[in-house]
Formats: sequence, C-alpha cells, structure tokens
Amino acid sequence: MGLLAISKIILAYCLLSCLVITPSQCFSQQSLSSRNRHVPPVNILQKKNRDATRIFASSETSDNTQNTNPFKKIFDSILSPSKAVILPVETEEQKRIRLELERRQELADAENRRAVRTKEDAIPYLLLLSIQFLPLVSTDRAVGIFYLFGTALGTVYVGGRQEVISPAEQIKKENAAVAPIFASFSILILYALLKSGIDPTALYAFGVSAFGVIAISDIGVPLLRNLLPASFSSTEIEVPEKVANKLQLDPPTLPLDGLTTLALGILCTALYWSPIAMEQKFLLSNFIAWALAMTSLGSISLGSFQTAVILLSGLFFYDIFWVFGTDVMMTVATKIEAPIKFIYPAPPNIDGSIRAYPFSVLGLGDIVIPGLFVRFMGVMDKELKPEKISYLNAGAIAYGVGLASCFIVNEITHAGQPALLYLDPACIGSALACGAVNGQLEKVWNFEEIQQSQPSDSIEIEL
Repeated sequence: MGLLAISKIILAYCLLSCLVITPSQCFSQQSLSSRNRHVPPVNILQKKNRDATRIFASSETSDNTQNTNPFKKIFDSILSPSKAVILPVETEEQKRIRLELERRQELADAENRRAVRTKEDAIPYLLLLSIQFLPLVSTDRAVGIFYLFGTALGTVYVGGRQEVISPAEQIKKENAAVAPIFASFSILILYALLKSGIDPTALYAFGVSAFGVIAISDIGVPLLRNLLPASFSSTEIEVPEKVANKLQLDPPTLPLDGLTTLALGILCTALYWSPIAMEQKFLLSNFIAWALAMTSLGSISLGSFQTAVILLSGLFFYDIFWVFGTDVMMTVATKIEAPIKFIYPAPPNIDGSIRAYPFSVLGLGDIVIPGLFVRFMGVMDKELKPEKISYLNAGAIAYGVGLASCFIVNEITHAGQPALLYLDPACIGSALACGAVNGQLEKVWNFEEIQQSQPSDSIEIEL
C-alpha cells in the first residue's frame, strides 16, 4: 500500500530542486505581504493622480475627433498650441506606487478566487475533515486503510481544483527525465547516513516543518475566509516600521487572517516538536503533510502531456526498483520521522507481537506526483473543453482505482507495495482513454499548457 514510500516526498522536493525553485519562489507570492488586499481599486487611485498616470488632451481637441486628416492635425497643433496633446512624464516614485497598487489589486482578486473555489468544494473539504475523526472510532486496519485512501483521494481532488495566486513553475522535459536519477541519489544519501550511524532525522524534519509553517499559513487563508465573517478578513493590522521596511509594505499593514494562519502554522510546528509520542500527535503530523501536499500541487506544473508521461514513466520504474529490489526505501521510511507522509496507528501483528514500526504509511510522493498529473488534466479540461468526459474527474477516479488496487495487493501479499506501480499507469491510461472517447486523442498527446505571464507594468492610457 505504498508502505515506506516516504522517499517519494523527497522526490517531490527533488523536483523543486531540479527546477531551482527556492522557498521564496514557491511561496513569496503567497506570503502574508501579498495579502494586503483591501485597497482602493487601482483605477480610482489613478483618477486621483491623473497627471501621473494618464495622457490628457485639452477639452477643445474633442471637437476634432472626427477629423482624420493627419496634415490638418499637424497644422492645428502649430497654429493652436493649446490644442496640442500633453505627454507628462511619470516619475519613478509615481510608477512604483502605481505598480504596487496594481499588484495588490491583482493579489486581492486572486485571493477572492481562491475563497470562491474553496466554497465550491465545501463538500470534499468537509469529507476530508470528517475522516480525521476516524481514529476516535477505531484503529482497526480496515479503518486505517479507509483513512489513508480517503485522505489521499480527497487531497488529490481538491488540490487539483484549487486556485493559486502566482503561476506554477513548469517542469521541462529534461528535468522530468533526470528526476528519477536525482531522487535515487537523494534517497541513497539518507540511506548511507543511517547505515553509518548518523541520524539526519532532526535536521530533515526541521526543514520540512519550516516549510509546513509557510504552507499552513497559505492554505489556511481561503479556508478561514469561508468560516469567519467578512469583517475578519478585511481587518488589517499595523506592523512595526522595521518589519514593514523589511517586507516592503506600503502601507505598513498585514491582513488579520494571514497573521492568524501564520500563528496556526507556528503552533502546529511547536506541538509537533513537543515531547509527545507520535501515536498521540500523528494527526498533527498528517495536517502539516496535507498542507505541504496542497502547496506542492499549486506550485508545480507538468507543462505538457509528453513531459508528464516522461516523468511518471521514469518514476514508475524508480518506485519498483527501490521497493522490490533493495531495502533502501524501507530503511529510510521507518528510520526517518518527519511530516512527509500520512500515517495511521497499526494494530499488532496477527500473533500479537508489536510491530517494529507502529504505523501504516502512505508517502506524500504517492499523492503529489500523480496529483500533479490529475491537476494537469484539469488544465486540459479548461483548454480542450471535452464534450463527453471531464479529464480531471476521470483522473481522480483513476487515482482512486489505482490506490485501491495497491491496498488490495498489499493485503493479499502482506508486503509493502510501490504505489506508483499502480497509480502512474492508471492516470496516464485515463487521460488517453478520455482523449479517445472525446475524439481528442491527438490533442491530448500534443497538449501543452500555456505559460501564464506575470502582470505587465504597462499603464492604462485614456485620451
């Protein structure tokens, strides 16, 4: 059932490394400073500063708007200087203020879209929440499997549909081709350290939990905006001058909802590091892992269908080799404890003996990697507009079928399974099958996502 698939979350971060994505690139556009949403619309502010942002003509020139003779316009401007068009120069300070206001307005619009999409997916989110109460019911193996299955499938679905603030980083074909090699190198380093008596768990978990603080802060905002009154989201808190200068805040305020989710992330991390047995706080670890999965799904794009096939095909063989061919993945998965996997307390063995590792495990890579593909199928829905079957829905169903198959084989063999052995063919096959049914097979194979451009710094000109 993907037991010991912990290395595949390392793989997700390897993808980030292959793309040279730094933490600031992943999250800077979604940071607290980006949520200074409640500013007057840019066009209103521009009207208050007309001489800096627009080109004005004398009111008398409007009488000649119907005259299309270019020579007459030239002579008119010479004989009547008052009718000439004035082109004021925008100062650097005025340009900086205008661009900042435009950026804030765009971010405010993006935050609104995130909240609306979260509200549309209220039922899946509520189902995800309700599943978290299963440990109060039972720790039976069947309940644990249902918990892992429901959490993974729900995360892939809502993560595939979520709105994001900034465009995702696209994976290139060459990055996809070397990802399994890079991932193998990473997991071998961890394995070698463990075998040599060096335990990198604390350092590794610290780095992951630091990412978790940022992920919770970001993912929590659209959820909070749907739970609390609008007045809470519209409240701004003034910050010290030094903080404002460091974050380049103008005005020097931060949104209350963003600060609240940041505090929640810090609290979760502090509790994770508290001296409490993991059996008592595993849901907290899972919550941090869920936030990391959601953020990863929104930060990376597969770019093209062929790139997706290259990536998933390589990881297909990667997973099989490290699970069936060696003990590397098992060693790393059971020795390194960090919020990079979903875990559920496992009952004792059939003979009553205590398990060496007391949890059932589903690695975060088994969610993020196929989840990126399912999200990519959502992009195909928007661009190809299929008439018969939704690509995203088909991908989510295929993911569920593949994961269920993995769990069934695991129950039969009582051995850890490479989840991507089942998930990758299911996802790719569902996309090709949908393309055939929708009469778009060739379009699917050659599909490339249009890279979203960053906002330009052009100004609106009104005559």
